Amino acid sequence: MAAAGGTLLLVDDEAANLDSLERIFSREGYRTLRAESGAAALDLLRTEPVDVVLTDLMMPGLSGQELLKGVRAVAPDAEVVLMTAYGTVEAAVAAMKDGAYDFLTKPLKRHAVLKSVAQALEKRRLVQENKQLRARLAGAPSPIVGQSPVLRATLDVIRQAAPSSATVLLLGESGTGKELFARALHEHSPRAPAPFVPINCAAIPESILESELFGYERGAFTGAAQRKEGRIERAQAGTLFLDEVGELSPAVQVKLLRFLQEGEIERLGGTSPIKVDCRVVAATNRDLLAHVKEGRFREDLYYRLNVIQVQLPPLRDRPEDVPLLANHFVARYAAKNGKPERALTPAALEALEAYSWPGNVRELENAIERAVVLSHGNELDVDALPQPVQEAARRGPRPAVPAALEGRTLTIPLGTPMEEIEMRVIRETLRHTKGDKNLAAQLLGIATRTIYRKLDKE
Repeated sequence: MAAAGGTLLLVDDEAANLDSLERIFSREGYRTLRAESGAAALDLLRTEPVDVVLTDLMMPGLSGQELLKGVRAVAPDAEVVLMTAYGTVEAAVAAMKDGAYDFLTKPLKRHAVLKSVAQALEKRRLVQENKQLRARLAGAPSPIVGQSPVLRATLDVIRQAAPSSATVLLLGESGTGKELFARALHEHSPRAPAPFVPINCAAIPESILESELFGYERGAFTGAAQRKEGRIERAQAGTLFLDEVGELSPAVQVKLLRFLQEGEIERLGGTSPIKVDCRVVAATNRDLLAHVKEGRFREDLYYRLNVIQVQLPPLRDRPEDVPLLANHFVARYAAKNGKPERALTPAALEALEAYSWPGNVRELENAIERAVVLSHGNELDVDALPQPVQEAARRGPRPAVPAALEGRTLTIPLGTPMEEIEMRVIRETLRHTKGDKNLAAQLLGIATRTIYRKLDKE
């Protein structure tokens, strides 16, 4: 079994050099293997797990440079550090191009070789950790249902952000599933084994929110009969999710800012700071930047929270996901309520797709649960859906493209950012509808307010 420091393979054609290196690394808790030739080293690599290969460059037979190429074939996850008394820029550049982690010149200095190997081990650890995270992410079933391009793009950002400890700010309308995305960040991060602790800042009265977040000592206030840990402490080593963070009072904003800056809190009534290591994911459906300009939200706290910003798409911008979500909720609520699973009729699916869903996924979920509970028979038809959805169905599908617009094309260069593509399509559609935003929205299959919102951003 490898020691805590990792397993090193030391390769040098001079036994005295190997003896010296073995003494250095054994004292630091590393497990060491040794080989006096490149060929012997490759034989060991085929049978022994090795984290770092530390090899001489100039050896008879198989040189260190050739051994490096062999390591890449036999043990591609191992890092390689080259040693030589003939250090030249050309040799160093060639070694790095072939995948060496570092290049050391002899005579070796103890601190330099220990530092290089420690850094190579840390790189290997991070690479392995990221591989494991990607495997978990690819293999785990996701509670986030949908296949639309805009959702996939959002999930790509979540996947990139998950392995880090950076603070994430989720922006999205009510009902877009902010907690689901926050949980996805947590579940696919190295903090997944630790707690995910959510708190809705708008649902807790301002008078007790501070004690709920930071905890309190016994006797801190009337009724504080014993010490209580706050949500931040409970998220130790895990993730704290601050939903509706825009509702925090100025006093709590100050204390949260201090925690984000210093990594420590004080319970109410306490005098000693408490170190807490947790990742913070915040979410809001408010325009926090507007709140900053109005003096209702601290600018320094906004920038502390807004390290990585993720915009969650409203359901009206991902209409192709509506049938997938609807069928998912039918199966869920049929099982939950002991009902036979029913199929949505084509007409019901058309009605669901025609509606703009101002309440987003939460509204769709509630509509399907109601339909499943109150309906009889083997199918869910339009009449089982809420009145606003039925009215959208009666208005009919979006209009056909007018003859004057048929055959019109818009050429967009490959590599154009998605946001710019959206704006160009909207502007071109408006040009052909002579500025009629309602008709343009119907032709594009989006809500009229989406066009207004996009144009306001320009």
